[in-house]
Amino acid sequence: MAIQLKSEASKGMALSAPATLYVGLLVAVPLGILIVYSFWTQSYVDIDRTLTWANYIEAFQDPLVRHLIVRTIIIAGLVTIATVVLAYPIAYFIAFRTKKQTLWLLLITIPFWSSYLLRVFSWKLILGFNGVLNSALMTIGIINEPLTFLLYNEIAVVLTLAHAWAPFAILPIYVSLQKIDRSLHEAATDLGCNMYQAFIRVTLPLTVPGIIAASLIIFIPTVGDYVTPALVGGSEGKMIANLIQVQFGAANNWPMGATLSLLSMLSVGFVAMLAVFTMNTAGRRIR
Repeated sequence: MAIQLKSEASKGMALSAPATLYVGLLVAVPLGILIVYSFWTQSYVDIDRTLTWANYIEAFQDPLVRHLIVRTIIIAGLVTIATVVLAYPIAYFIAFRTKKQTLWLLLITIPFWSSYLLRVFSWKLILGFNGVLNSALMTIGIINEPLTFLLYNEIAVVLTLAHAWAPFAILPIYVSLQKIDRSLHEAATDLGCNMYQAFIRVTLPLTVPGIIAASLIIFIPTVGDYVTPALVGGSEGKMIANLIQVQFGAANNWPMGATLSLLSMLSVGFVAMLAVFTMNTAGRRIR
């Protein structure tokens, strides 16, 4: 029996070896290099390979870094909340209110048929000083001159990212809604629950895993996005990824860029775990 278990374990290790090697080469090795770089320092064009905490001390003492990390977490949180709140009704409609689910899922994927940069630029055209929104409002007489607060701020970043990540929120929530046994709704109705009560007590708690998955899928890459803040955020919408991009690019300070990247990853991990714990706790209380 022990020989058979050992043989099965060996087969399992052999089958998983290619995937493990792939993950190790593309994830673990770059992360390890990033960690090593964070303990080095940059002196003009030369890298001092003496291990030191100097980059971390400088980053913690720099008010700009602290400000950008806090702003990034807030913007990513707002994008996550806005996207999930808007995506849930769409996913609910597709799962329960229509028979043409394949068509609707196809329509949801249409944004992926175009470049991400094109979608960002389209929002720049919509929200710009002479953009579509300002032109429409002036045409119908609601405003007399273009609004200047629509672009180059946190609001523009949130709107653009919420639109860009919407399909990634709809699909996980839709899958969790599809898994719900329809007889549970009938049982809730038989026990005296109206539609609203059945949703709060049955549907919503059962879709918490889908909501958590959608939130993580949106929150994590949003923190690392530097293209959207650069194009529509302006000085008020810059995020930590923009500073990291500057360190690896114009500043040519890779050790500091690595340090900021790791601090950003740790911040994201802490906030994500806290959010998952909170949502799981809320889901249990609803039940």
